[in-house]
Amino acid sequence: MSVAFVKEESAETAAETHLPDRPVSPHPNLVTEAGLKALELHVKQAREAFDAANIIEDINERRRQAAPHMRDLRYFSERLHTAQPLPAPESNDVVAFGSTVTFERDDGRVQTYRIVGEDEADPKTGTISYVSPVARGLMGKAVGDVIPLGDHELEITAIK
Repeated sequence: MSVAFVKEESAETAAETHLPDRPVSPHPNLVTEAGLKALELHVKQAREAFDAANIIEDINERRRQAAPHMRDLRYFSERLHTAQPLPAPESNDVVAFGSTVTFERDDGRVQTYRIVGEDEADPKTGTISYVSPVARGLMGKAVGDVIPLGDHELEITAIK
């Protein structure tokens, strides 16, 4: 639609208010209990931010401020709607969704990660997505198993 038919001051202002949706993964939306709570919190925060932006009097500024919060609200609402909570693993015999795994790389580095849902994953804080190459290689394996990963190998040393 031409800018002549809307109240925005310019095409640039109009573009700022129509943000593309955040991409949604094609994988099942598996979540831990903490991940489900985090999604609920994200929906609540996005709703509050959107509501706060909607009280701005200037329509162009209101649209600019509300757009990213509306996009987040749509994304997190969809992720909450499709969430498939999984209980913590009952056993530490093999790596499963929700397990915390310690492994040693062939270069001697020892790393520990908890395998979680995609929205929960943050390698800097010790969590990786269950669809990551490392997690996929570890799933179903036991302590002592060696997993080839590209040109390298990982040996599982502990499962919690």
